[in-house]
Amino acid sequence: MDRPVSRRFPRWLKAASIALVVGAAAVAGLYLGWGSTQRTLIVESSRLSVGQVTRGRFEDYIPIRGRVEPARTIFLDAVEGGHVESVLVEDGAMVEAGQLLLRLSNTSLQLEVLAREAEVVEQLNFVRTQELQLERNRLEHKRNLVEIDYNIKRLERESKRQAQLKTHIPTAEIEQTRDELEYWRLRRNVTREAQATDGKLQRAQMIQLRAAVSRLQQNLALAKKNLEGLNVRARVAGKLTALNAEVGQSLARGERIGQIDDPNDFKVTALIDEFYLPRVTLGQHATVQLADRRYPMTSRKIYPQVRNGQFEVDFLFDDQRPTGIRRGQTLQARLSLGDPTMGLLVPNGAFFQDTGGQWLFVVAADGDVAVRRNVRLGRRNLRFIEVIEGLEEGERIIVSPYTNYLDSDRLELNGGGAAPNPVKETDPND
Repeated sequence: MDRPVSRRFPRWLKAASIALVVGAAAVAGLYLGWGSTQRTLIVESSRLSVGQVTRGRFEDYIPIRGRVEPARTIFLDAVEGGHVESVLVEDGAMVEAGQLLLRLSNTSLQLEVLAREAEVVEQLNFVRTQELQLERNRLEHKRNLVEIDYNIKRLERESKRQAQLKTHIPTAEIEQTRDELEYWRLRRNVTREAQATDGKLQRAQMIQLRAAVSRLQQNLALAKKNLEGLNVRARVAGKLTALNAEVGQSLARGERIGQIDDPNDFKVTALIDEFYLPRVTLGQHATVQLADRRYPMTSRKIYPQVRNGQFEVDFLFDDQRPTGIRRGQTLQARLSLGDPTMGLLVPNGAFFQDTGGQWLFVVAADGDVAVRRNVRLGRRNLRFIEVIEGLEEGERIIVSPYTNYLDSDRLELNGGGAAPNPVKETDPND
C-alpha cells in the first residue's frame, strides 16, 4: 500500500538558514537604528557661506595695532622737594642738554647744607690743631735727643781726661762721671723708642683724621649737589613733554615733573593676545603700510606680564622711518611668526570660533547635503587656516557660523546649495 514519504532537510542546512535570517535582521536593525539616531537639520542654503579647500602658500602672520612712542624717554623727577619758584620753559618746547627748566626753593635743605659746611670747617680746624700738636711733639723729641747727645759727648770727653789723670782725681768723682754717662746713654735709647712709637701713632691718627675729613667733604658735596638739584635742568636734548609744574606748587621728593622725548627716533608699542606669547620672540619682523609704502620693523623688547589677556611688545624701525608720524598715533602692522609654507588652505571663517578647528561641515559634490567631519587644522592668519588632515583639495566646507548647528551631524541644504565664497591663492602681504 502506498504511503507518503516526507522530505527531511539536513540539520546543518536548517541551522545555516536560521543564522542567515537572524544576521540580515540584525544588519537591518543596525542600519535603521543608525539612521534614526543621526541628527539631521534642514537649512536654507542662502544663510550659509561656502569656501573651497585650495593648495597655496600660507603666510604665518597676525595683524597687530601699535602705538607710536619715542624710542628714548628721559624722565624728570624732583631730586629734592620744594616750592616752584619759576618755570622757564613751556610744555612741548625743544630743549638743549643742560638747559635750566625750572627753579625750586627748599629752606630746610639750605640750612642743612650750611650746617654741613660748618661741621666740615670745625673738623678741619680740629685736624689742623692735631697736626700742630703732633708736630710740636716731634720737635720736642728732637730737642731732647739733641740735649742728650750733647751731654753724652761732654761726659765722654770728661771721662777720658779723668782716665788720664786718675792718680790725681778721686775715685768717687770718676765713678760719678761714668754713672752719669751711662744714664744719658740709656735715656737716649728710651727717647728714640718713644719717638718711634709716637711717630707711628701720629701717622695712624692723621690717616683717620684725614679720612673723617674726606667723608665730611663728600657729604657736603652731596648736600650741595642736592641743593643744586633744586635747579631742574634738561639731561639730554629733546622735546619737553608732560611738564607738570606751576609757580608756587609744592613738589615732594622724587615726584615726576615731566619727561624729555627724543624727537628723531620712534618705536611702536603693540598689544598682542596672550595666545601668541610662546610664539613671539626677539628679532621677529613686522611691516607697517603707510602711503603705499612698507616700513619693516623688528621686535626689540617683549614684556612677559599679561594684563587683560594681552602682553606688550616694542618694535623699532629697521632703516628709514615713516615721515610725519607723531607720538600717540596708531599704526596697523603685520607680525610674521614664521616662514611661508605650501599646503592645503581653507578660508578663515566664523566656524573656527564655534568648533575650535576640530570639526566642520563638508558639502557633498551635488551641494544638497553637508556632513560633519572631524579634521585637524593648524596655524591661521587673517584670511586662511592651514589644513593638517581630514580634507582634500577641491572639497567645499561651510565657513559661516555654526552656532545653530553644534548638535547636528548632517545638514540638508534647501535652495540649490549654499552661497559660494570662492578663495584663490593670493599673497597675504598684497
